[in-house]
Amino acid sequence: MSSLATFWAIYGNVVMSLGTNALLALSIWLTLVCGMLSIANAAFMGIGAYAAAILTMNYGAPFSVSLAAGMVAPAIMAAIIGLPTIRLSGVYLAMATLAFGEVVRVIVLNTESITGGALGLNGIPQLTQWWHVLLSVVIVLLVLWRLRASKIGRAFDAIRGDETAASLMGVNVRANKMLAFVLGAAVAGLAGALNAHLTFFIGPNEYGFERAVEILTMTILGGIGGLLGPILGSSIITLLPEVLRGFDSFRLVANGLILVLIVLFLPRGIWDPSRYAQWLHKGGKRRA
Repeated sequence: MSSLATFWAIYGNVVMSLGTNALLALSIWLTLVCGMLSIANAAFMGIGAYAAAILTMNYGAPFSVSLAAGMVAPAIMAAIIGLPTIRLSGVYLAMATLAFGEVVRVIVLNTESITGGALGLNGIPQLTQWWHVLLSVVIVLLVLWRLRASKIGRAFDAIRGDETAASLMGVNVRANKMLAFVLGAAVAGLAGALNAHLTFFIGPNEYGFERAVEILTMTILGGIGGLLGPILGSSIITLLPEVLRGFDSFRLVANGLILVLIVLFLPRGIWDPSRYAQWLHKGGKRRA
């Protein structure tokens, strides 16, 4: 028991970061699986983190209320900015959502009386426990699993395959894109709220371009072919700095390199059920 307590004292935050990063990877998986390249999830995470932390510190709100606010605030913001932006696609949507992230960062920097400005918020109560993170990941996975197996999940796949063809088949493209965008923002906000009550401190630079690229890398690395992909990718990206601790200053370069290599050699990510099925089929033929 003493060795377990020592391990948790040293690596407890890393273990819980595996959970919060899994939520972030799942949040961007929602938009990618619907054919949208959005880079706003870091900003949504920041909105959720600040909303939850401010409620806890300034108004003494219960932790459950703060978590709920951390999900609702970015979801409302996603619904507002989604009206004009979801009409865009590809790199244009990526640029628009990236610009939104910069707008959020500038607003945080210039509202010192509320957000602490460049100094951020310090002394946030450490209310996040391991079971909060685990329960959140399990619930989100169950919801997304049911969503993927439903009519909505099939609509997402159709939109990703061919938006025009999906529209001709009667799929409400705009409504489904908005749903994916808002749900992704809510999940990212939940991750931000949990993380804020885990690390004591949050600042505007934590939710900028570097964080956005990291979240995208997690999901692209794991693959969007299934829910296991984002979990796998987020685990690798979370543990990589611990393995290569001496190269921490090159983390952004490493993330970019990983993204390029995955796109070139594993375009569907590490977890690609169709590729593994083909391997098994070929192996069965050889044995026969």
